[in-house]
Amino acid sequence: MTWYNIGINLIIGGARLAARWNPKIQRWVEGRRGLMERIRKSIPTDEHIVWFHAASLGEFEQGRPVIEAVRAQLPDHKILLTFFSPSGYEIRKNYSGADYVFYMPFDTPGCAEEFIRTVKPEIAVFIKYEFWLNHLAALRASSCRTFLISAIFRPKAIFFRPWGGAWRKALTTFETIFVQNENSQKLLAEIGFNNVMVAGDTRFDRVAKLCEAATRIDTVEQFKNEQTMVVAGSTWGPDEEAMIDSINAHPEVKWVIAPHEMDDQRIDNLMSRVKGGAIRYTRTDDADLAKYQVMIIDTIGILSAIYNYADMAYVGGGFGVGIHNTLEPATFGVPLAFGPNYTRFREACELIERGAARSISSAKEFEQWLSDMLTDQTLRTQSGNASRTYVAQNCGATDTIIRTIIKK
Repeated sequence: MTWYNIGINLIIGGARLAARWNPKIQRWVEGRRGLMERIRKSIPTDEHIVWFHAASLGEFEQGRPVIEAVRAQLPDHKILLTFFSPSGYEIRKNYSGADYVFYMPFDTPGCAEEFIRTVKPEIAVFIKYEFWLNHLAALRASSCRTFLISAIFRPKAIFFRPWGGAWRKALTTFETIFVQNENSQKLLAEIGFNNVMVAGDTRFDRVAKLCEAATRIDTVEQFKNEQTMVVAGSTWGPDEEAMIDSINAHPEVKWVIAPHEMDDQRIDNLMSRVKGGAIRYTRTDDADLAKYQVMIIDTIGILSAIYNYADMAYVGGGFGVGIHNTLEPATFGVPLAFGPNYTRFREACELIERGAARSISSAKEFEQWLSDMLTDQTLRTQSGNASRTYVAQNCGATDTIIRTIIKK
């Protein structure tokens, strides 16, 4: 793996240089400065550790049902959670479901061996992907039972290439590989891996729990005021461009928009273009919410609960690299729409097949979807029911995984 280690060191060196100008990379680098010393001081040597690793926030949410199930069934163990990216770590560094939350150390042989030697995990769970070769090698050399959950494998992945031997060897680390679909199982069987179980996607279990635990948000209730409301989540500029004409054409509809990135300039520009009046969520104190047609969510952590108030939902990102989380609104039983770049996301394709969602590629198509939902109550009800049923029928991955990980 000489070439791999050279590449890792080049990435680390490049990141340290780029950190001078890029705040996100700076957090990525600074978060690992003195990391092992902090880990040694925090984790007693006699702990029974279950280690979960997530690339970022999305993978954490995917693995969260399994983390919480392990916590409930192994109360004498401690949960260690690591993240690769700052966006996951910074938001979940105080997550109460874990006893210890850290960045993952750099994937050099020395860092990986020291980390495993210090932590001594009894069980390690990698969520979806993140195949760091040195950490997996260190796990193979230990007695740790290691699992991969909610994984998806595609034919063009490096594991199935002639030059992918190091990554195929990395897969031997896992006692069981839990995949989301039968295609992934078949691909792995073709390269000799039969320790594979089709468990499904734990995100369905996560969003089902979110639906059950959804709390009231008085501000949103007052804003909606029993009117029809569209919730647009994780939107980018092109998403908002596709919606703005419809927003102004339908003053009878309330809109909640949660931008993916809270850029003040873009938010102010969007608000200035709303003819029916717009207000930020954080500035609603003492405001007469009946006067406003649009509410901009400029805080994090409440979008999933807001979907509970939606009559229809739009999920952003589909005019860029790909759509964001469609399952969160789907679990509340609402019709969905999203942009054209959705085909890499199995759940989006299946929601469309079931009549629960529609892809739009222009402002005109967005208006058509909105008009259909506003004028045809039967269609809206059928589409929403299809969303809810789809989530309900795909729950259960967590139980399948836990039965294997926890041998009682």
